[in-house]
Amino acid sequence: MPRGRPVGSDIRQRVVDILAVVGQGYGYELHKIYCEIFTPCTREVVYYHLRTGVKLGQFVIEKVVSEEGSYSWGKTVEKTYYRLGPAAQPRAMPSIENYIKERKAKSIKKD
Repeated sequence: MPRGRPVGSDIRQRVVDILAVVGQGYGYELHKIYCEIFTPCTREVVYYHLRTGVKLGQFVIEKVVSEEGSYSWGKTVEKTYYRLGPAAQPRAMPSIENYIKERKAKSIKKD
């Protein structure tokens, strides 16, 4: 077995699986979905795996958007949207698909 950390990660693979269903998303949104479906983890872990996934070709940065709002740190936020890259190998996970369907149904009922 080679030295060092293995290239694969359960968290990164689950984020790949989430993006396969959602299509695209930004870090905070992906973290919220991840924590509601799987064992909660920190936001920084999800951000780390998004950055690492970009380097490995599993994710591609779709766009970077600055949005206005009222945040504790100021008036603007910069959101980096990700989508699946060429090296991503998503798995079909019914739990993710069911969660996303329920989430969309709830948002439609609110409107």
